[in-house]
Amino acid sequence: MELDGGWLLGGLGDVFSEVRDKGGSSDGDGRLEMRLWLGGGLARGWVNVLVVWNDGGSTEEMKGWSMEPASAQNLLLSTLQRLRHLDSSKTSPLTNEKLLKKLIDMNLFKKLLPTKHGIIGAPKYCRAPFCVFLHSVPDHSIEVHSREQEVVIALGSNVGDRLNNFNEALLLMRKSGIHITRHGCLYETAPAYVTDQPRFLNSAVRAVTKLGPHELLDSLKTIERNMGRTGGIRYGPRPIDLDILFYGKYRIGSDILTVPHERIWERPFVMAPLMDLLGSVIDSDTVACWHSFSNYRKGLFGSWKNLGGESLIGKEGMKRVLPIRNHLWEWSEKTSVMGILNLTPDSFSDGGKFVSVENAVSHVRSMISEGADIIDIGAQSTRPMASRVSVEEELDRLIPVLEAVLEMPDIEGKLISVDTFYSDVAAEAVKKGAHLVNDVSAGQLDPNMYKMVASLNVPYIMMHMRGDPTTMQSSENLQYSDVCSEVASELFSRVKDAESSGVPAWRIILDPGIGFSKNTEQNLDILTGLPVIRSEIAKQSLAASHAPVLIGPSRKRFLGEICNRPAAVERDAATIASVTAGILGGANIVRVHNVKDNVDAAKVCDAMRKQRTQL
Repeated sequence: MELDGGWLLGGLGDVFSEVRDKGGSSDGDGRLEMRLWLGGGLARGWVNVLVVWNDGGSTEEMKGWSMEPASAQNLLLSTLQRLRHLDSSKTSPLTNEKLLKKLIDMNLFKKLLPTKHGIIGAPKYCRAPFCVFLHSVPDHSIEVHSREQEVVIALGSNVGDRLNNFNEALLLMRKSGIHITRHGCLYETAPAYVTDQPRFLNSAVRAVTKLGPHELLDSLKTIERNMGRTGGIRYGPRPIDLDILFYGKYRIGSDILTVPHERIWERPFVMAPLMDLLGSVIDSDTVACWHSFSNYRKGLFGSWKNLGGESLIGKEGMKRVLPIRNHLWEWSEKTSVMGILNLTPDSFSDGGKFVSVENAVSHVRSMISEGADIIDIGAQSTRPMASRVSVEEELDRLIPVLEAVLEMPDIEGKLISVDTFYSDVAAEAVKKGAHLVNDVSAGQLDPNMYKMVASLNVPYIMMHMRGDPTTMQSSENLQYSDVCSEVASELFSRVKDAESSGVPAWRIILDPGIGFSKNTEQNLDILTGLPVIRSEIAKQSLAASHAPVLIGPSRKRFLGEICNRPAAVERDAATIASVTAGILGGANIVRVHNVKDNVDAAKVCDAMRKQRTQL
């Protein structure tokens, strides 16, 4: 096989053939034949491999076109392992085993260096599959995989407590050797195929695993059975449904497993969360290969667009939702107004006004009457240079007020968030009845926060800040070459860590941190650059880019500098202007001191956005 003007394998040859007598009948059914072809492009950095096993009447093929050198070497090692496991009592000597082992031991494939575009060879997607498994008998399948493979698994549920089913399934997957790294958004969807059944929750996850494809399938089926799934009717109700959409770079075909999943392309409820797991920029060879499985020139993006793409979201058949306890919050329907309740003696705007339970409850009642959707309760000041108080002191301030607020009849239907960067405070507040955790540090000030939030199963507001309140406005922390791009990058890095710790993307709310580690000009850039921040995050994760965005410019110092208003309480008009800009730029939640006026501003902005979408 001549490639690139030379013989890649040289004197070793490019075809191996092994015929083994397995014993049995004389009509050839007892013979097993193994043939191996190798070829490649030294300059291009890829290898072609084809293994054919002929076991009497059944034939298995494994093709690896344009494989990375490491994957090709792994395939040969697996082939050699299978040769060694043949029944040696009735076989002739392995005439080619030494030759095959010599080829592997030479580390020939390490000499193949990837090009700039890796295995793709060009900026466009590769059009050939990386690996194909074809076999007629499951017992004869070959499990060939590198130490870890990246996989995509779809989840669906429409029986029982759907949210709890998802949480349990994710936990059992982790315990089964499936390390989840990314989550799609959460969708409530109308049933397909069999329409007379409850609505589904759907999502998908990316994970890495050492399990082979059929081992992975067995693990997922075990989880389904343990969670109460029975045979039932096809496409009918089920407490949990787990499907392998992609397994590494491979196409897999057997009597019990087909990868990519054969019905991906016709199912919006599968494609939507699948797309969430990708970035708008293809960042790895594996993702490039997933795109190559699509029949469209633009890969999976083309397949999603063909189904209707983002235009499908928000319609009756598919809604993107955020779970809060047993409720599904359709956060994109209107802008939510979060009223601020500071229980601290030293907050920059209203420090000391609401330290008593009576005053705090009165203020909450007032904010609810003015239209607040969320009450954000904080018992630790995060103004610049604020001293940090202990967990115990913060709880002493917070819990009595939180308990009193939760007993108010007016609080029915409203959400309560706790503003804290301490995981122990978050845990106690949620235990008492808080619905959300609002962390100005996005997990940077308490190493246990991500694990705690994951265990609490509550929405998590992740705000961008550099350093802590005592250092955030230092000259070093104010250095940005492009504030929107860097805020997006740093926020996504923290989202990635949170997801790896078990916090699903569908529970995350993002806050770019106006007034935290930013000067006046940078705050203005953030306010006018929310679409840019979403776009930058989308390059790495479409799920994270779809997350609700919260902004909190209320009465901040930069507004006073612009308007020459030294007193914080004089900055409400400037706050309304900044909130308006933020909502029209895509903010979903606004955190404010003056609820009444900002509720009106939000209503006008929502009306304008609705009018704009109808044009």
